[in-house]
Amino acid sequence: MAHQGSCMCGAVAFTIDGDIATGNACHCTSCRKQSGHYWASIDVPRTALAIQDADHIRWYQSSEKVRRGFCDTCGSTLFWDPVFQDWTSVAIGALDSPTQMRLSLHIYVSEKGDYYDIADGLPQNET
Repeated sequence: MAHQGSCMCGAVAFTIDGDIATGNACHCTSCRKQSGHYWASIDVPRTALAIQDADHIRWYQSSEKVRRGFCDTCGSTLFWDPVFQDWTSVAIGALDSPTQMRLSLHIYVSEKGDYYDIADGLPQNET
């Protein structure tokens, strides 16, 4: 099954070829600062991700191991890309609905913001 997604303005669109059953929510400080809250994403094999108009993606190298991709027109956060892996995290919010998926895990909850609670009953990893 193929899933479609895009940034807010439509300058960047992408297709994920395959199933996307579950995602995770990262509460680390970097993800919160980048997204404005926590980062909800799905990990997709790079071979299953096709990006149209990739020339509109700007990459920010947030660490030695990770770069973060966003639209250069509207600023939508789209990708978290561990450069030494064979997968990319894709923002769940950028997927066209319905996604038919659920979150399965919260990570880096030791860094979560103090302005919200996690009360959905999902597993929570400190890191």
